[in-house]
Amino acid sequence: MPRVALISDTHIPSRKETIPEWVVEEIEAADYTIHAGDFDSVDAFERVGEIAGETLTACLGNTDPGDLELPAVATLDVADIRFVVTHGQGDPETYKQRVAAIATEHGAGTTIGVSGHTHRVHDEVVDGVRLLNPGSATGAAPALTATMLVVSIDGDAVSVSRIDG
Repeated sequence: MPRVALISDTHIPSRKETIPEWVVEEIEAADYTIHAGDFDSVDAFERVGEIAGETLTACLGNTDPGDLELPAVATLDVADIRFVVTHGQGDPETYKQRVAAIATEHGAGTTIGVSGHTHRVHDEVVDGVRLLNPGSATGAAPALTATMLVVSIDGDAVSVSRIDG
């Protein structure tokens, strides 16, 4: 049963100093890792890459330096599920619809849209697409606590667990 660790909005070093050890442990235990943008620095990107290794799929966030050379939209196929990853910046009023449209555009078969930006965890269906936002893995403001999501895939069944620091 593949496990996918979802994190976002680490904001290192502008808002936090390091990735919490419990997040590191969850990434190490996962088969794949997705970061939905706002690493905030090359050092933070490299640190997540060290932990996740070849299993890292990531997109560019609005506070990421351009020299990260990450795509605005990334995809990861696990079993029969396609994860479409985008940061989600833009008008807060249309955030969920925008992310759902991007997921639909880049999707194939069963698609899950993964985004960040708001620092608020959510798991809901919008316009027929399941959207997941893991919040901020470091608890960077405006988040109230550090959070992430872990997705487990068993055939057609997808379960999502929220983990709080």
